[in-house]
Amino acid sequence: MTSRLIYLPLGGAGEIGMNAYVYGYGPKDAERLIVVDLGVTFPDMDGTPGVDLILPDIAWLEERKAMIDGIFITHAHEDHVGAVGHYWDSLGAAVYARKFTANIAARKLEENGHPESVLNVVGTYPDIIEVGPFKVSFVPISHSIPESSGLMIDTPEGRVLHTGDFKIDTTPVIGDPFDADLWAEISKDGVKALVCDSTNIFSKAVGRSEASIAAEVEGLMRDAPGMVVATTFASNIARLKTLATAADKAGRSVCLLGRAMRRMIEAATETGLLKDFPKTVSPEDALNIPRENLLLLVTGSQGERRAASAQLANGKYLGITMNEGDTFLFSSKTIPGNERGVIRIMNQFSEMGVDVVEDDTRYHVSGHANRPDLERMHEIVKPQILIPMHGEHRHLREHVKVGAAKGLTGIVAVNGMMIDLSGNAPTVAEYIETGRTYLDGTVQIGALDGIVRERIKMAINGHIVVTLILDENDELLGEPWVEVAGLAETGTSNAALVEVLEEDLGQFLMRAAGKTLRDDVKLEKELRSIARRSAQSEIGKKPEVTVIVSRLS
Repeated sequence: MTSRLIYLPLGGAGEIGMNAYVYGYGPKDAERLIVVDLGVTFPDMDGTPGVDLILPDIAWLEERKAMIDGIFITHAHEDHVGAVGHYWDSLGAAVYARKFTANIAARKLEENGHPESVLNVVGTYPDIIEVGPFKVSFVPISHSIPESSGLMIDTPEGRVLHTGDFKIDTTPVIGDPFDADLWAEISKDGVKALVCDSTNIFSKAVGRSEASIAAEVEGLMRDAPGMVVATTFASNIARLKTLATAADKAGRSVCLLGRAMRRMIEAATETGLLKDFPKTVSPEDALNIPRENLLLLVTGSQGERRAASAQLANGKYLGITMNEGDTFLFSSKTIPGNERGVIRIMNQFSEMGVDVVEDDTRYHVSGHANRPDLERMHEIVKPQILIPMHGEHRHLREHVKVGAAKGLTGIVAVNGMMIDLSGNAPTVAEYIETGRTYLDGTVQIGALDGIVRERIKMAINGHIVVTLILDENDELLGEPWVEVAGLAETGTSNAALVEVLEEDLGQFLMRAAGKTLRDDVKLEKELRSIARRSAQSEIGKKPEVTVIVSRLS
């Protein structure tokens, strides 16, 4: 039977976040598989209230658990490693990662009760990991977190280069500089497909180096009159070092606030990546340091409500407050969708008299390659096929157009679209049903289970609970009683809403035929309808209604 080489994104293609990619080789429907990245994305109060994490739907993979030869994690960002602990049981394959990424992945596995022994710490090219029909090598690449890697995946059908998240940065402060010669070397004998980051395809300026912002940051630390508080992505170790070093040069002590930030610094120190980070002080000691001699490095660059920056904006965090004349620096870019939370924090600080600095061109550089840098990667690799990934649909489509302008054959492959890379041109082999899984508390639920939809309905419409008791003769014992949540107490009649509802429900029950009172389904339907109509008349809303009928036997 003829074998084929397939590529299947289950997350991260058609969206930014929740990355999960599958490569397979073998006869149709009997391919051996490897998984590249298992990430998460984060909920919002508008569409996924109460949800803790959003994970890719891996049902297709679970059905083929016995065919999976390995899980390869390109780097330690949550959207690439965050689901490893949640899904390892379902997949069961060995996990491969570089030292820093493995440190983070080990914690994910441990938190979910999985043994660290399933994790394999690996070196970089020319080291090769052989699993099934694949030979895989981690190829160092620059990004906004240490030890990021692309993957060189050799198969009987040819070589695939999977860039992972990357930028072209030869002076990244911490982590691997981009090595054009290395990428040229692994491409010289021909590359079947380049599966490539697309995040910044619409940014037309050449990308800037992490090292380029040091002078601006030093100037801000030196000239700011009061305390400086800076936030950035907790995983951006290079940025944290740039900020802390600038503060140290300006005579400021450094205090870390936020669990995620401390965890990343610990991981970078434990793995030997971070050797000369300025000495930090505890939050308790920071209270005794003159404000003009202090830098706080805090979590919450995206407006997260429970992060340190939001707590400071609300008034106080671990005894520390912001004062008029202090400076708050966003050394980050606001991810689309997070603007509301970030602006809320900015305004809260402004009301305190705090100077908010958000110029992301002076104090921030992106961790992703801009269009000219992506074009340079195309030129270095010269792939037979270009497959954009890590981007919304508009990013993928534009990336294909950019490649086509230089003669590259490309294809837009979104989540669930299986691509056959055999032969000389990519083809769509089939479509796989994909979606999202929610971690809701400690339980995983499906996006289509209706749980979150019901929660949204209650949030929008409010909730009424109607309770009544019937005796063994199907006669009402007492009056029905009503409880409401999330609704106005009085309506247009100027009477208590609860009393109006109870009156209307009581009137119906007095008139109801015995047949209705004996039929729970019909009774609940009628009571629900009356409660919603009465609420609509009184307060102009149709709430969600729960009816509880208790029968004495």
